[in-house]
Amino acid sequence: MAAAVVSAWATTRPLQRGSFASPPSSSSPSSASLRAAAAPFSRGPLRLHSLESSRSGNRRSSAPKASPPRAKYIREDYLVKKVSAKEVAELVKGERSVPTVVDFYATWCGPCIIMAQQLETLAVEYENNVQFVKVDTDDEYEFARDMQVRGLPTLYFISPDPTKDAIRTEGLVPPEMIKSIIENDL
Repeated sequence: MAAAVVSAWATTRPLQRGSFASPPSSSSPSSASLRAAAAPFSRGPLRLHSLESSRSGNRRSSAPKASPPRAKYIREDYLVKKVSAKEVAELVKGERSVPTVVDFYATWCGPCIIMAQQLETLAVEYENNVQFVKVDTDDEYEFARDMQVRGLPTLYFISPDPTKDAIRTEGLVPPEMIKSIIENDL
């Protein structure tokens, strides 16, 4: 139906060379008529006097200095510590008295930032009962490849019992599921 309407329109109004769907009359609008039509929307000449009058002799002293906003993802005092591949290997091979959660993330990954905030909240909740660490996959590319990290964020849940296998999740995992894995499966 739509194709028939388009083809009917195209056959009734042929385009002339050098014009794009021009009105049927041969006269083109003059610049005076365009100015008259645009008059209600005109604001007049642009004036910069307010900008010029606000400037003083020394621009730097009059302008307040801006500081970058402080946000959760900028702070350095995280409970979930960033570790290297060597430190993760030591954590896994050594004796553990509490479960360990390893978060593989990237700084450019949006879901990783959300996951980091959730893990911070869980680190506060579990205090010393669970150890949370994170590995930047951009810094530790080979280690992430060896751990078969394909999607971000990826979490590894490592039990203190060396006979239990690690549990792996990919993608943004709800905090309730993380709690369930820590409390029931580790």
